[in-house]
Amino acid sequence: MILTTCAACAAPLAHNAPRCVRCHVRYCDATCQHDHWRRGHKQMCKKIHRGGNAEQYYADKKYKEAVAVAVEACAEDTKGQTCYICTQALHWKTKEGLVRMCACRGTAGFAHVSCLMEQAKILMDEVEENNLDDRALEKRWERWHKCGQCEQNYHGIVACALGWACWKTYLGRSETDQIRLSATRLLGNVLFDAGDHEDALLARQAELSLMKRVGAPGDHMLRVQTRVGYSYNALGRHEEGLPLQRDVYSGRLKLHGENHQETIWSAGYLANSLYRTRRFDEGKALLRKVIPVARRVLGKGNIDVIRLRWSYGLFLYRAPDATLDDIREAVATMEETYGTVRRAFGAEHSYTREMDPKDIRFAQAELRAREGKWRGISEALGYVMDPEDPAVRRRTSFKFNFKLL
Repeated sequence: MILTTCAACAAPLAHNAPRCVRCHVRYCDATCQHDHWRRGHKQMCKKIHRGGNAEQYYADKKYKEAVAVAVEACAEDTKGQTCYICTQALHWKTKEGLVRMCACRGTAGFAHVSCLMEQAKILMDEVEENNLDDRALEKRWERWHKCGQCEQNYHGIVACALGWACWKTYLGRSETDQIRLSATRLLGNVLFDAGDHEDALLARQAELSLMKRVGAPGDHMLRVQTRVGYSYNALGRHEEGLPLQRDVYSGRLKLHGENHQETIWSAGYLANSLYRTRRFDEGKALLRKVIPVARRVLGKGNIDVIRLRWSYGLFLYRAPDATLDDIREAVATMEETYGTVRRAFGAEHSYTREMDPKDIRFAQAELRAREGKWRGISEALGYVMDPEDPAVRRRTSFKFNFKLL
């Protein structure tokens, strides 16, 4: 179930919430259902029913929208080409155009989303009909997200279109069917990677709800909770994501113990949520406990250890009650970690870009302010960056004004 909110008021729903008898659109209660009927559902109910009821109708609609956007986005690249599966420029049935968002070059890799969907479905049907092993299943499942020619993942809106294609193909199966579960997970992942975080959250919440109902193993549940937390953070809904990250970390501690890499990773995710929700004291306490363990288990030079130490530096200097010693430690920690990552990976690597050097300069400016080394606010702002930038003024005013005037 991807439709996890009331069609009338958008409130979250339980999996057994009341629904329209004909089309299976779900509601909080009879009041919401009557209100939705008056506001236009009366005209749509039969159409939704003919389309396979609410869930199937919604999936088909989202699939068609994604295919249209994907074809338009690829129009320039696919001009004059043909599908490598059906050898036609336009699909014989849907009349859709071609797409290609993989690693293929030249004339390779062009296809219709409908052809890719049919190919993947046929391959998966063969697995089930012939009772093939898990290795064959995994290999054939890849056709839902990998190009059959370059063997690389599709990305962007093409990946989204295939994700919706996969979901609409298998959503009619039992909720406990493993292929249906995989389709839900695939949809959430490709939507998240493409930046469609609202729909990704719906898919991931649906997966989490199902895991709770069927009593999934602890490790599986924690992985889904982590993904839901990512989606909340991507939407800026950090307060809603924080309880999930706390549950994941405590769950990892119970399941694996503090020395397991998964526990250390979950501590990093929790620290990120604590920072975004400005819970600096809790974040500092967490990282003071986790960093020594991470050093012992992963090694001092491990990138995850370095990231934890960078986060600790941010917590130290961002805290409203930071002491002079805290600021000094923050500056030293951030300078060391940023320098280590820049030397090891280069300035343009994603690891390096995660660490904003402006944060170091703000921490350095804070330290100089505490030590009384500025002659005025303009000198402090000039040290950080262009003082005419309104964003800089907003960011620095609460840090410097009361200390320097």
